[in-house]
Amino acid sequence: MNTPPRRPLSLDGLRAFEAVARRLSFSGAAAELFLTQSAISRQIKALETELGAALFTRGTRKVEITAAGSALRQAVLPALDGIDRAVRQIRVSTGRRHVNLSTFASFTTLWLMPRLAGFQQQHPDIDIRITATDVLADLDDPELDLVLRYDFAANLPPDAELLFGELLSPVASPFLTRQAASGQAPPLATVADLAGHALLEEDDHRPSASTLSWRRWLDHMGQPTLEPRRWTYLNYTHQQVQGALAGQGVALARLALVHEQLLRGELVEPFGPAGRLAAPAAYWLLPLPGARLRPELRAFIDWVRGEAAVTRAALGLPQGLPASAPAGPATDAGRASTP
Repeated sequence: MNTPPRRPLSLDGLRAFEAVARRLSFSGAAAELFLTQSAISRQIKALETELGAALFTRGTRKVEITAAGSALRQAVLPALDGIDRAVRQIRVSTGRRHVNLSTFASFTTLWLMPRLAGFQQQHPDIDIRITATDVLADLDDPELDLVLRYDFAANLPPDAELLFGELLSPVASPFLTRQAASGQAPPLATVADLAGHALLEEDDHRPSASTLSWRRWLDHMGQPTLEPRRWTYLNYTHQQVQGALAGQGVALARLALVHEQLLRGELVEPFGPAGRLAAPAAYWLLPLPGARLRPELRAFIDWVRGEAAVTRAALGLPQGLPASAPAGPATDAGRASTP
């Protein structure tokens, strides 16, 4: 009897698989790869079908990797690393100009990517490689040129350059506020009215997350014991924004990251400027000491500075940290950034 030929495994979905296996989170992998969670699920399902084995077990709030998944990850990880190294070497050897940077996922999604087309129009010959991760990058990483970081001033090296500070404000969809105004939904005219609404909260235990919390904002607004209709906990800032856009509740937004949605009327501040509160952490640019200040890197840094100045002006932010926002505590570097 002839043995049927073995069909090679399609490479589609392997990068999605590696991201899910590393994070044990479908939503985390989706944010990292700039895909929807359903797209990640489809890629993993197709890979499992092709293999004939389950790679993950999916619980209500927990994802675990199976024995088959662990075996595949051990083979996939070095292969993907090798491919990535080869691609970087090829790009360098072909003489294309490039900039490598690291920043966190929500900043990439909400602030950097919507603006990046402007830089690429000005510099079509410069390739940009973005590592979007919520694990702080090593400042001696030889493959990085610069880091855009959200952190407390006390955690940063002396050469860190402030881009802009942080302002928080409740935001909601105009549909929700119109319903509230017409009586079709609970009112949303005062802070106390939040008791009738769902509040979208960031589910994060790092030090900087507490400064972005609804509880801190409610304390400041004189409502320390207020409980909303319900809490909705989300891992990432951009998920909170998506929930607000979809009318699923009120998000405590980082205004620098949602300013364009406010300008376009996709989101509104129900309490206006009176609902704004400064936070102690801020956004910083860190050129890495080992990076050579090549013309393309200088052009990108100058562009980021210009875009940051536009953001500061749009929100009325000063060059320095707001007087009401202390420098914040020094924390372990691996826990300081907030997604």
